[in-house]
Amino acid sequence: MPSDVTPAYIAIDWGTTNRRIHVIAADGLAMETVRDDRGVLAMRSDDYPAEIAAIRTRFGDLPVIAAGMVGSTRGWREAAYVPAPADLAMLARAATRIEDQDVVIVPGVSLLTDRRADVMRGEEVQVLGAIAAGLAPDDALFAQPGTHNKWVRTEGARITDFATTMTGELFALVKGHGILAGMLDGPVADGPAFRDGLARGSGACDLTAALFGVRASVLLGRIAPQDAAAYASGLLIGSDIGAVPDIDGRPVHLLSSGLLADLYAIGIEMRGGSVVALDSQAAFLAGLHAFREHVS
Repeated sequence: MPSDVTPAYIAIDWGTTNRRIHVIAADGLAMETVRDDRGVLAMRSDDYPAEIAAIRTRFGDLPVIAAGMVGSTRGWREAAYVPAPADLAMLARAATRIEDQDVVIVPGVSLLTDRRADVMRGEEVQVLGAIAAGLAPDDALFAQPGTHNKWVRTEGARITDFATTMTGELFALVKGHGILAGMLDGPVADGPAFRDGLARGSGACDLTAALFGVRASVLLGRIAPQDAAAYASGLLIGSDIGAVPDIDGRPVHLLSSGLLADLYAIGIEMRGGSVVALDSQAAFLAGLHAFREHVS
């Protein structure tokens, strides 16, 4: 930690399986970041005070702002969802304060219409942070690939609509269980098999039939066994992207990195969209810093 900069607060991105602890200076820049596996699944509700004390022992006696699953029913203290449309000021007004611990928990965002319901925790900080930092315009479409991908729309720097897809989880499930188990152990990477899957998935197809077709195609020699995983991944990602109605001709702000982000970028560009790659950690920190200013 730089000796000539004074830390102002601790920001925690507290997820399901992992967490990131950031020591933040008054200007919002991270002075130190540590990642570990102490996500909410590794915690009981009565573990948190001791955990916060240990964090302060290591990083300093500073105020704490936490976002993500720590505010869920499986976390420390439930931070009720703010209904969309929502912005950072609304999230700050609805924040859950644990006064005796000097901790503020960011609420999530909910969506409830006549047709569907959805929720998010943590992703809203990245999206609104990207806008606050000038990394994305006030009106934008975001994608956040992961186990559960998020498509998020903003208008006037407010989250107005979003959809969660179980694309990554579905791939893990069909890989590990059921009739495709043992057939999807090959590498997942860009290539002809992945792009064939993308094209098939993004068209008007019956996804469940297309997934069974992976098995049949391997058995009948249409797909090489080592290409089955890449093809199935393309099917699922293509179906995910294909369900978004207006990607063609517009920018999609991608809040992710690594192989999965690269695969989504390929699929988005195949659909005619243009990818704007964003630093998700920088967006998160910008969002939490702007949130803190509203709370203060």
